[in-house]
Order: sequence, then C-alpha cells, then structure tokens
Amino acid sequence: MSNMKSYDVIVVGAGMVGAAIAYGLAKASQRVLVLDGADTDYRAAKANFGLVWVQGKGYGAPAYQKLSRQASALWPDFASVLEQETGMALDYDRRGGLHFCLGEEAWHQRQARLATWHSQAEDEPPCTRMLDRTALQSLLPGLRLGPDVAGASLGSMDGHVNPLKLLAALHKGLLRHGATLLNNRPVTEIEVMSGGGFAVQAGSNHFHGAQVVIAAGLGSAKLAAKVGLDIPLYPQRGQVMVTERLQPLLPMAASGIRQTAEGTVMVGLTQENVGYDLHTTSSAAAVMARNALRTLPDLARARLVRHWSCLRIMTPDGCPVYAGSATHPGAWVAVCHSGVTLASFHAGPFSRCLRQSALPANLDFFHHGRFDVPKTQ
Repeated sequence: MSNMKSYDVIVVGAGMVGAAIAYGLAKASQRVLVLDGADTDYRAAKANFGLVWVQGKGYGAPAYQKLSRQASALWPDFASVLEQETGMALDYDRRGGLHFCLGEEAWHQRQARLATWHSQAEDEPPCTRMLDRTALQSLLPGLRLGPDVAGASLGSMDGHVNPLKLLAALHKGLLRHGATLLNNRPVTEIEVMSGGGFAVQAGSNHFHGAQVVIAAGLGSAKLAAKVGLDIPLYPQRGQVMVTERLQPLLPMAASGIRQTAEGTVMVGLTQENVGYDLHTTSSAAAVMARNALRTLPDLARARLVRHWSCLRIMTPDGCPVYAGSATHPGAWVAVCHSGVTLASFHAGPFSRCLRQSALPANLDFFHHGRFDVPKTQ
C-alpha cells in the first residue's frame, strides 16, 4: 500500500451532502477525492423535493432552526457563485414559501406551532406570518384555491431549486476546482494508518487521505463505526408525483406542492417508516392527489406523468449529525435529510471547519452523543 495515491481529504459519498462538502474543500485548494457509491445505492437525491426551507425546521431544536436560517441566508450568494463557475442554471427562486392549511382548525394549529417555534429561538427575528384566506388570495390573485383552504403560513426565507441541477453543478464545480470524483466506488473499509491518516478501500482500489469525511447517506452508520462513531440512522420512504408541464400556476414554493421552472408540478412528500421498501403505493398516491386537489383544484386537468419513491436519511430526532471521531482524529461524519437547504452551509462554513480540523461550539448540539441516553430499567 506504500504507493497509494494520497489526498488531503477523502469524501465518502457524492450525493448532495458529500458533493457540497467536497466542492467547498476543493475551492480552498484542498486535494480532494470523492468516492461515489454503486448505481444501486439508495440515493436520497432522486426524490428530493427541491425546497430550500426554513419555516418550522427544528421545532423543539433551536440549534437546527438557527442552522437552517444560516443556510438560507447563504443560499443567494452560494447559488450565484456556483452558477457563474459552472455555467449551469440552478432554477433557484427565493420569493418565499407557503404551507397551505386545509380547514380553520389546521390554520389555528399552524399559527400556534409557528408561534412556539419562533419562541424557541428568541434571538432570531420572525420569518413567518400567517395569512387568512383573504390575504392569501390577495397574494396569489390569479390562483383558484379550493374551498377547504383556510389560509397559509408564509415563510420569507423559503424558496426552491432544481435538486438534480444542483447536484450536477456541485459535481462540475468540484471537478473544476481540481477534485477527483470516482463513480461506482463503494467504500468497504476505512483503516487508521500508523504513519497518520486513513487508508480507504473501495473494491480493489486503495487510497490514502489525511482526513476522511463520511457522507454516505444510509451507508454512513456502518462506515462511521469503523472510526469509532456510533450514528443511529434509519430510512424513511418518501413518495413523489409529478405532472405534465403546465402554464404558470403557483408562483412560489409550497410545502407538498411546487411548480418547477419547466412547468411541471411536483406533489408529495410522504413520510413512511417501512424500512428499505422502495415500492410506490396507490394509497399514498390517492392521499397526495386528494390533498393537492383540495388545495389547487385546477390540477384536476393535469396529466400525471411519473410517480416514484426514495429513502430519506433519518436520525431519531430528525436533526443532522456532525461529529469528529474522538478515537480517530481526522475522521468526520456528516449526515442529514435536508441536503438541499444545507448545501450552502456544507460548501461554506462546514468545509471551512474541516480545514481547521475543529467544529465550532454552535455545532455541539449535532454531535451523535445526544442519542446516548441511558435506558431506564
């Protein structure tokens, strides 16, 4: 193994999280190797809804709310630079985001929940407001709302982007800055080397990295255990439907419904704890379609063109995990189910932390040690 090619950082995983981290590291002139998994891997990016979302994020976890706000604030400059560097349009739009409320009770529940959410991070300015039906209709004068729509919450920091274009641009960007990206190289072993750094095995290939960042989605738990990191993860199925291209209908992003720059309308997402089952179901399709039509009845004229599913990467509390190994310094893990929203953070502040080999105090909450709660007898 003495002739292994050496890198400053090896990033395990080329999905939304790993690609953003690698892009940020490569921009800082780090010698970066990105190892992508097999084509058959469970890839969360396939079913990403494309929301850059803040409102309601981190309910009961102020650190996550603040992180989401930070990422949203970074997004305009992040998107602009990435588009300039790669020549690829991301279809990023930040005109705010809506959470439609079906029925008066749902509207009041949403109002109460967001009031509590704001109070959990008192040092942050309000970024949402409630709109009754009249105010919502004034905001969207050309949109026909279903009779059950009582109003919506409006988040000023919310927006959306094309997630597939974002991932492609991150790959192009990291390559442009000199990183190496190897596809179909699932990592099978990570070993600490006596002379320092890590030996990473991907099939018959061996590589050396001074640092290693594990951002392999649902595969992260098994790999993290090799460097002393115990990360509890589980899959959550999300199903999505998309219509044919339509004339402009919904001018801003909404939770569960968004019209893309191409004109298609995405409807979803479900939250199903069914293990690694990737099947789509007619029951989920019926629920998604029913709620979409109750909100925007004009969608009844649209033709459905695709229905698919993918698996989210979930932790027990739904919040990300960012941690360095106490037993194997230089080994890091980064996992979350909000790779689009947090892409600006991963490419910026988080990659800078890795270059300094230290995570700041504001990320202490995200250490996996928060799950080490003794079980009562």
